[in-house]
Formats: sequence, C-alpha cells, structure tokens
Amino acid sequence: MASEEIRKKFLKFFSAGGGSAFSGEDLVHKIVPSSSLIPDDPSVLLTTAGMQQFKPYYIGKADAMRDFGSKNVCSVQKCFRTSDIDEVGDETHLTFFEMLGNFSFGGYWKKEAIKFAYDFIVNELGIDRGRITATVFGGDNEISEDKESFRIWHEEIGLSKEKIKKHSRADNFWGPTGNEGPCGPTTEIYVDGVEIWNVVFNEYYQNPDKSLRKLEISGVDTGMGLERLAVMLQGVKSVFETDLFEPLISKLREVAPTVFLPAPASADSSSQRRLHLAGRIPPSAGTELRPAPKLPHEIQSALHEKALRILADHLRSSIFLVADGLRPSNKEAGYILRRLLRRIMVYEIKYDIHAELFVLAVDIIKKQYADWYPEVKKSKEILDVLMEEKTKFEKAVAQGVKEINKYEKITAHDAFYIYETFGLPFELLQELVPEKVRDLKKEDLEAERKKHQEISRAGVEKKFGGHGLVLDTGELKAANNEEVEKVIRFHTATHLLQQALRDVLGPEIHQMGSDINPERMRFDFNFNRKLTDEELKKVESIVNEEIQKDLPVSFEEMTFEEAKKSGARAFFKEKYPDRVRVYSIGPDSPVGEEGQPYSKEVCGGPHVSNTLKIGKFKITKQEAVGAGTRRIRAVVE
Repeated sequence: MASEEIRKKFLKFFSAGGGSAFSGEDLVHKIVPSSSLIPDDPSVLLTTAGMQQFKPYYIGKADAMRDFGSKNVCSVQKCFRTSDIDEVGDETHLTFFEMLGNFSFGGYWKKEAIKFAYDFIVNELGIDRGRITATVFGGDNEISEDKESFRIWHEEIGLSKEKIKKHSRADNFWGPTGNEGPCGPTTEIYVDGVEIWNVVFNEYYQNPDKSLRKLEISGVDTGMGLERLAVMLQGVKSVFETDLFEPLISKLREVAPTVFLPAPASADSSSQRRLHLAGRIPPSAGTELRPAPKLPHEIQSALHEKALRILADHLRSSIFLVADGLRPSNKEAGYILRRLLRRIMVYEIKYDIHAELFVLAVDIIKKQYADWYPEVKKSKEILDVLMEEKTKFEKAVAQGVKEINKYEKITAHDAFYIYETFGLPFELLQELVPEKVRDLKKEDLEAERKKHQEISRAGVEKKFGGHGLVLDTGELKAANNEEVEKVIRFHTATHLLQQALRDVLGPEIHQMGSDINPERMRFDFNFNRKLTDEELKKVESIVNEEIQKDLPVSFEEMTFEEAKKSGARAFFKEKYPDRVRVYSIGPDSPVGEEGQPYSKEVCGGPHVSNTLKIGKFKITKQEAVGAGTRRIRAVVE
C-alpha cells in the first residue's frame, strides 16, 4: 500500500466517524492541517508529536467546538525528533517523520479510542488480527493500573490475556511534550512485535517540577508513524526502502554511483582515495586530510549504505525545516538545522560528491510532498537559504582544515577550541578526521563544556580569560566568516593592549575583564585614575608599532604550573584547568632573555597568525567602571 493511500485512508476513516466499530455524528473527526515544525510552545524546540498544536484544547485554554466545530479531530502531522539524530542510518530511525493521529477533547474515551484503532488496522489496512498484541499501563505507587483498557482489549476486542502485556510508567505512560503539559497512561498496539500505534489517555497535567494533577476534561491523543507503517504494508525491511524515500535514494545513487560502492580492501596508500575538498577550499588550506580507511569489503559497503541513508534523511528534514521558516544559527532549533546541513556538506566532501545535493533534493521533495505540505513549493526561497549556509560553511572549513592539520591527536580541549573558533562541532571532526578523535568520548566533551560554563558563571566572560566566539547559550558572537575574522583580530589586540598599558602605567597593571563583538572591543584593568591624553596616545602608538612589526603569534600547551614558571601572565588562576595554552606574540624565548616575546599569556584563543593581520588599532573611549577599575574601548580598522 502506497504512503499516499495510507494517509488518505486514515483521514477518510476518521472524518467519517470510523468504520464498522461505531457510527454517529458525535464521532466524526474534523481534518486539521499539519502545524509548523516550529511550534508556538516555548517548552519544546521543534514539533515532536501530532498533539503539539492541540495542547491548549486538552487543558481548557482553547475551545475545540468553537475552532473546529467538533470535539474530535484528525491530522497528518510533520514531526521532528532531535534525540534520533545520532541513530539515523539504521533500519528505522529518522529525524523528520509524519504522524497519523486522531484526537478527542472531552468527546470519546478509552472504549472508542481502542476500537477505532483496532478497526482501522484490521478492516482498513487488512492486517490479520492474529498478528496483533497490545500493552497497557501496569500502575505504580502514584497512578493505579489501567484495568479498563485491559478489559476492553480482552473482553470486547477479544485478545487473549497472553497477548496483553502490563508495562511500567517508563513504557506505557506518555508525555508531556516539553517540560510541562498533558500526559497520561497509554495502550500500545503491536503487529508482529513492532509497535505501530500509541494511544494516550490524557488524564493528567505534568507541572514543571514533575508533579501531576488531574485534568478537568480527559482527552484522547494517538500517534501512528507513517514511515513505520509503510515498512509493514509495503513489505520492505527499512524505512529507506519505502516509497517515502525511494525517489531521493534513487537520485543519490544516480549522482554518486561510486560513493556507495565498497572500496578494494587491498588498495595501497598510493591508490587509496583521499579526502579531497573538490575545489571548495583554496589549495593553500590543504586539500587532503587523510587516506580512506582500510576496511574489509563487507564493512566498507555497510558504511556507505549508512551514509546514503543519513544523506537522504538530513536532506529531507532540512528542507522541511527551512520551508517552515527555520534558519540556520548556533542556538536552539537553528543549531539543529545547521548541524544537519553541515553533516550533509561534510559527506559531500568526504565522498567527493560533485552534484548539488540541495538542488536535486529540493526538486524531489517539492514533487513528492507539495500536495500535502504546500510550504515546500517555495523551492527558490528554500534553496537560497541552503546555498547561503553552504557558502558560509565552506569558508569555515577552509579555516578549520588548517587548524585540524596541526594536530596529531585532538583532545577534548582541542575539540572545544576548534568549535569555539571555527564553528566546527565534534560531529564533523568525527567525519573529517576520525583517526584523530578516535579516543575522544562524549563524556570528555561534556566535561569540557561544563568546565567552560563554570568559568563563565564565576565571572570570566569567556573561556580562560579569552574571548571565544561561542557563548554559553550556544550563540555565536559572530554571524559570518567576516565577523569571525574581526573578532579574532580584536582578541589578539587585547594581548598587545595589556602589555602596552603595563609599559606605560607600570607592571602592576592587569586585566580585570573584557568583552568583544564584531564591532568593538572592551578591556577593563586595575587603575585608580583617568589616563591623560598623552598616556592614551602612547598606549595606542605602542600597540600599532607592535602590529607593524609583523610579529608571529604562536601557542604551546603545558601545565598551568609550567606556564607560570615560563613567565606567562594569567588571570583568574583558580579557574584554570591542569593543562593550558600559552600564547606568545613575538619570538618565543624565556622571559628575561634577549628575543623574548612582547606578550606571553595563558589564553584559550582564538588568535591571528601574525600581528600585521590585526590592522590599525584605535582607542575610542576610556571610562571608570568602579573603584580602582578603568575601561578602554577600541576598534581595529
């Protein structure tokens, strides 16, 4: 049965009030169009279930009779599950999917909901009743067992007791979507041991503190995944073999016929395919990172098939997200979209795909889904967004590749630095240079992230007294490659500024805080009076003199104790990790010897490679920010 037919059958069945199980106007369902993937509900990033748009009706904040002319509605809803991103590539997991659902807001209850589901499965889909089993909520210390659902399945539907399993809250209690909302016990319907339909009886409301309260009006909320149902009805083994993916999968195989073929296991290093950036990055950036892994024939083939599935899933999902108005960013839902798009582009690079995947995918999705989701007809607008993001990413990769090539092995600290500086998340490092992050675990990265957050909460505006590009919210301080470069120039200039202040005002001067954005820099330091015009001019002049010397900027990683012994200056020392980076501006020699660097500080980066790249430094303002603390504002031109 084609997916198109499944959708139509479902909506026709419920809009007519069911089939043989019931009849009557009070059981007719109003067909409601899918809501956006970008929900109005602030408790969730994206729409995760069919009931998302109906939450107000379950809690009495909206009137279904007024808005729909019925207490019962049905829909085919676009959904997105962020938790499944890393699982995509197997037989079943997806990010974007369609949910078939019927809902009642104080209309019918358990008997009708269960009989509706059973009747549709057996009589409309033609599934033999002998293949069906069910689960119900078995109860716990807070909520009693759902005996009513068990009775309906056994006495009225006719399932044997052996085919009705009682499960815990973890398995048979659904919701809410987000931190709070309607929730309740469920009965799940299985065919051949595979769950296809979840029927939720919304009796409760979960508060933000996880406590429950009874709803004034109980409601029914059901969900049946179209993709999973298509697998069963089309007799295939994977969602990627269904007609929902076949057009896109076929096109991907066509445009990249060699990508998904197994590589010879016996190939030597001279004949191995290397990771080429296919003209997307200037040659100076480094056009190859590593040889293709030597893997057995069977494993290599499996990896290629997984890549094919990931590409198909991410392309489809991204197009729907953009069609609903989401734009790539570095926070919240926008970051989810950016993560999908960057993975697609990494795969283009990794597998040397020259076809414009965004172009072909937008066209396929438009033809396939426009009748159901008119928003995908905006193909030009969608494509413009995708291609703009691709241009940004190519620039970021060009810079990131240079940095990645410096490392033999990437630690959690390094990975966080690369993300802060170049916007390349760990997931992309796994794709680009898996051998360099082979020993790096997610818990290591999580520890590094928490360390960064702790430092920020303690009053350091950015990591280790530096000016990383990523805030704790996940938001970039720079919107594009040009702004990133500007911030990096500002950051390096703060090192020169601090030393110049020490040269003019005395060695007791030290940093009290700082902040940078693409427009200006702010530097706070300890000093108990206003600087004279002559002093300001001298500080500015010294900084520009050092810039014009074209001094190299380099770093060395060492323990914090070694850094102090080397003469490197540090601030907020109680917050430094065991190992730090020491950045030197100028010849890197021990302090006190001829040829010593002009500036040597413990810092997390990022920096320019030489001072000449900073440009002209100009102080725009000085001001007092508290007793014994002054502030200098400056720009670079």
